[in-house]
Amino acid sequence: MKICANCNNQVEDNAAFCSNCGAQFTVNQQPPYNPQQVNYQMPPQPNNIPTYDPYDHTAEFDAQDISENKVISMLVYLMSIPGVIIALLASNKSKYAAFHVRQSLKFLVVEILSAICAIVLFWTIIVPIAYGGFMITLTVIKLICVYQICSGKAKEPAIIRSLNFLR
Repeated sequence: MKICANCNNQVEDNAAFCSNCGAQFTVNQQPPYNPQQVNYQMPPQPNNIPTYDPYDHTAEFDAQDISENKVISMLVYLMSIPGVIIALLASNKSKYAAFHVRQSLKFLVVEILSAICAIVLFWTIIVPIAYGGFMITLTVIKLICVYQICSGKAKEPAIIRSLNFLR
């Protein structure tokens, strides 16, 4: 409650005028501290956070190229080697399809290397089990890639994006 400086009448904290004498309250009058009304402020954001996704290459491609080659680009993730061959034969001039062919080839290399490790270390039992879990993870990431292609995006897939070959 505020107290009017003119007539000592008590008024509500949010009142702009005194209900008894009509005196106006000044702006700099602060209500008393109320611990239940604590103002929380967001911490300052660091300046080094990028405002863009460095793994999103959608802006590098023509919208018409993207719309014409969505299906071909999906095939490279869904069909692996046959999908890559189909994409290379069907749309060899498409930069969008070529981007997804490169990403699919990264998947293929990772799958082959992990299969070799699982075969060599099959006797350990844990390696083949880990290989199965890893293959499930790669399949989920491929399905995410297919969904992104349906949205018209060209993002480097997680896990595979850290591999610097086939840029």
